[in-house]
Amino acid sequence: MTIGEQRRNLRENKGLSLREVAAEIGVDTSLLGKIERDERQPTKEQIKNIASFFKIEEKELIVKTMSKQVANKLADEKYAKEILVAAGKEIHYITKLNGK
Repeated sequence: MTIGEQRRNLRENKGLSLREVAAEIGVDTSLLGKIERDERQPTKEQIKNIASFFKIEEKELIVKTMSKQVANKLADEKYAKEILVAAGKEIHYITKLNGK
């Protein structure tokens, strides 16, 4: 099941329309439909709003969404695993440099 399908299931299991959820999280109905069909990725702010609305852990939703974006970007890359390892080191360096 894709991330979009999981989001759609959350909405449908609560018996909510696309329009109702879109209004609650502050997006256009067509945009929410695209997010549910995995045609668009939500912004970090939209992810926070979705998590808050459905009372689910924000971290889980962010990790799933961003890991999907990274995987799509690297799917056809011959050196994907090496890139991920190098990126992890870069993230560590940057966060240490920024004091986070």
